[in-house]
Amino acid sequence: MKQPNILLIYTGGTIGMIEDYESKALRPFDFESIENQVPELKKIEVNIESISFDKPIDSSDIRIEDWIEIARIIEANYSKYDGFVILHGSDTMSYTASALSFMLKSLTKPVILTGSQLPIGTIRTDGKENLITSIEIAAAQKDGKPIVPEVCIYFEFNLYRGNRTSKVNSEDFEAFNSFNYPFLAEAGVTIKYNTNSVHYRSNERLEIVTQLESNVTILKLFPGITQKMVEAIFNIPGLRGVVLETFGSGNATTQDWFLSELKKAQDNEIVILNVTQCIAGSVVQGKYDTSSKFNDLGIVSGKDITTEAAITKLMYVLAKYKSMEEVKLKLSESLAGEMTL
Repeated sequence: MKQPNILLIYTGGTIGMIEDYESKALRPFDFESIENQVPELKKIEVNIESISFDKPIDSSDIRIEDWIEIARIIEANYSKYDGFVILHGSDTMSYTASALSFMLKSLTKPVILTGSQLPIGTIRTDGKENLITSIEIAAAQKDGKPIVPEVCIYFEFNLYRGNRTSKVNSEDFEAFNSFNYPFLAEAGVTIKYNTNSVHYRSNERLEIVTQLESNVTILKLFPGITQKMVEAIFNIPGLRGVVLETFGSGNATTQDWFLSELKKAQDNEIVILNVTQCIAGSVVQGKYDTSSKFNDLGIVSGKDITTEAAITKLMYVLAKYKSMEEVKLKLSESLAGEMTL
């Protein structure tokens, strides 16, 4: 039986660090010698090759250009490998996973993002288990087809749909959660797959998207926010889209000045996507009077989408579609399993 071929893509992040014995400083290690750091990989019946960014980056420095580079690496190697594992810093991993879910169209192979809270070169690292299991999941097949052909995040024994995740803890090994969508797999003594929650596509040709709109922003509401603050956001030159983080099930102040600012933004063809600040649950516009005006103003409900997926979806949709009607229609659809309709 042919062994699966897996490509490791190292972008940077804590997982790829080892401690210099003399200076005690952390530095990236050469991924060509990854089996020296994780000898357990030799026991996995998988052919593993790796490629690294020329200059590995901290995930806090991730840019749209880096997402495009990852997508192009996958496209260039798509026919040669059965799955891909992306090693990435955890801080912005949910943003990258969300972006890639829109950028890798017609994906039929696993793309698993993982990382760690402690460097792989430390004794108590969580990086080894995350890496080994991510590779096993990326290589897993049934009847000759990948079990999880999606963009996912694997962290601390759980596999998540990438565009449904948020980083929820900066200290615990269990750094991520997916509050509005079930795990795709859980790793214990065996890896148990929740195939009913996995999205399967027919064998289609991969297409990548390399155009994303960067003129978008996030506006988080809070009690006491002033008209000047909101006005300043909506008057950013070239602004095309705003993720509006509202209270509860999509509620906001009903003061006249606020509704007026939203109306002016709409008149200026700035698209507004309403998401909840809550870590779980959904926007239900019109459930309360405090959100009923949003429907009249043409603000789009993000339903149960995460902020990370909302902002990257805005980038994707605004670059692809030109009219306000098309953009709003696509934002209301689930394009990559990012929200529940």
